[in-house]
Amino acid sequence: MKKSNFLMATEHKTKSDELTKRSGESDGTSINNSNNDNVVLFRLSLRALSNWTLMLPLTGLFICFVTGYIFQAEEIHETHCRVYNIIPSISSITGIRPQIYLWRAIIALHISPRLVIAFVHKNYLKHHVLSQVRDQTRHAKATKLATVVHYLNLIEIASLGGVTYVSNKENYPIHEKIFITFMITSLTYMLVSLKLLKVLLPNGPRNEQERRSLRYKKSFFALSIASTIGLIVFFLKHRFLCHDLAFSWFAFCEYVVAISNMGFHSATTMIDFPPLDLVVKNVHGHLVVEDVEEKDENEVVLVKKDE
Repeated sequence: MKKSNFLMATEHKTKSDELTKRSGESDGTSINNSNNDNVVLFRLSLRALSNWTLMLPLTGLFICFVTGYIFQAEEIHETHCRVYNIIPSISSITGIRPQIYLWRAIIALHISPRLVIAFVHKNYLKHHVLSQVRDQTRHAKATKLATVVHYLNLIEIASLGGVTYVSNKENYPIHEKIFITFMITSLTYMLVSLKLLKVLLPNGPRNEQERRSLRYKKSFFALSIASTIGLIVFFLKHRFLCHDLAFSWFAFCEYVVAISNMGFHSATTMIDFPPLDLVVKNVHGHLVVEDVEEKDENEVVLVKKDE
């Protein structure tokens, strides 16, 4: 009797499998569901994403500068003082047509991955850096600083979008205020980031990677401070005294500030982060976005998972 029941159960299972197979073939769905589990649909290196994010505005600035200088020299040098200048500001070369359309498209492509990187940075600090701090006082202080860093980063990104889409030629007062917001949040972000590193590393850098990160960040921050001071001085000379070349020096400082800002952010993603991949995959019928740290070609370690 037991054997008969076993044969009947086996026969029933075989018929069920055949029906499932036919059903799958008729509607075009996969027959073997296990083959669809953990299928990687998209993978992108975070460092590659960071490189593209950095190159986009640099390439855009170069194109706008060259084309503006060749074809619209008078327009990009035009100021209320009408004095002699040789270097146009970023707002001048990106606020003329048709360059304004290229620049706005580039910043749109630049901001999106910046937001992704900002949230990856936040979660990486939370789950893999702050979790290793055993001292409760240091942990609480570092957590607060990390939160401030995250929101300053978001405000900076939003301000970058603001100065891009509200040009100085369309609405100068609003453009000026958003630019000031960008400068303040950018410098404050750098300062608080360095303070966070000091809290996380009370005894100083522990290895060459940390020493290099700290060295680059301090250098970019110092360069940003010096350039900001020069930017303010030459702006006042141009606005109130109308000195020759004052606006050119202002523009030069503006370019240095922009490059220092990009360099500081790049130091975070290129040095502080381990090799990370952004992965989208199918897990049991659900799309999952992951950040994966690759130790080597054969070993993959999950770093963060957001469903």
